[in-house]
Amino acid sequence: MTGIPVQMDHAQLDTGSEPLAPEVPKRRKGSRKKQKLLFLRNGKSFTGLAILGFFAILAVVGPWIAPYDPSAMSPDVLQPPSAAHWLGTTHVGQDVYSQILVGTRGVMIVGFVAGIGATLLSILVGVSAGFLGGVSDELLSSLSNIFLVIPALPLIIIVAGQLPDAGGLTVALILAATSWAWGARILRAQTLSLRRRDFVEAARANGESTWRIVWFETLPNLTAIMASSFVGTVTFAILMQTTLAFIGVTSISDWNWGTILFWAEQQQALSRGAWWWFVPAGLCIAMLGMALTLINFGIDEFVNPRLRSTGASPRALRRRRISPRIGFTAVVREGAPATAGTPTTRPDGATRPGAPPTPTGATPSGTGKGTPAPGGPDTPGSTRDDRDTDGTTARKENAR
Repeated sequence: MTGIPVQMDHAQLDTGSEPLAPEVPKRRKGSRKKQKLLFLRNGKSFTGLAILGFFAILAVVGPWIAPYDPSAMSPDVLQPPSAAHWLGTTHVGQDVYSQILVGTRGVMIVGFVAGIGATLLSILVGVSAGFLGGVSDELLSSLSNIFLVIPALPLIIIVAGQLPDAGGLTVALILAATSWAWGARILRAQTLSLRRRDFVEAARANGESTWRIVWFETLPNLTAIMASSFVGTVTFAILMQTTLAFIGVTSISDWNWGTILFWAEQQQALSRGAWWWFVPAGLCIAMLGMALTLINFGIDEFVNPRLRSTGASPRALRRRRISPRIGFTAVVREGAPATAGTPTTRPDGATRPGAPPTPTGATPSGTGKGTPAPGGPDTPGSTRDDRDTDGTTARKENAR
């Protein structure tokens, strides 16, 4: 029987000891901590969370730090921003800065109540439909399809017409009841792909109950989708609430950013040149929407394995000597730098960290056209790397 030759140094031959195992690069101490904080290390996520946290603080302390009563009138009519009124006054002398601070709480409450309610309903219906299957799946899917075609805006207008004192909480509950169907459909599709995975089958074989499998095996793998659905619902609820307040459907006595825009439009602030009346409220809506969008982008980059380590800016990628090509997503693998004799270019065209970028038009040795692979194409078991004319697609064929 032929053995596999093993290279041994002279010290091992003299002492007769067994060959040493190859050294395995040790993981850095802070690598595990960095993996835990990877979501916060993303620039989009950090910026979005910082802006959202700022508005959350304003929602809590806004009514306490407001310098004036937002409904109090004064002789300072349509005054531009000054030391006495930081964001100017309205047509009856009301302080716009105080209205912004007090109105932040109503916007945040409506957005988060609607987001939490819609997310809980989508989890309950979507995960149950995908995991149970059969008649339960058909009934819950039919229920989702019914709520998909119910328009939220006309329903809120009808309810607000029947309830003249309908406030932000009523709007939030209606938005939650009409905004969960899309999330439920997405969670159902993802649950169908998880219910037959190996770890679920292993838990079922161990005698775990159905609900324990759902809570401890399935839901943790749906966390990112649920977070993205929650952020999207909050964004939709905030925009819907400000829109309803702007057109005067909800109560105009409850201060929020949409109510400020409603009074500015009714009193023709634009034609009067009172830009300070509507610009701050519009900027607040835009900033909050941008924050939620950045958080959603950060969740996508954190969940997607191909985007997880390349969420940095192009400047950071260039600093790490990564040259992604059009049509491919560069994947950064943390580890030891490339050494001599190690290929530095992967088939997708991305360059490994620590290796200089491949010049345009140049091909690595042993992979370009006209260069035979080691062993030749006629050698049994050898492989050949063929590329199309544009050099973007790589495939390997077993030579016969």
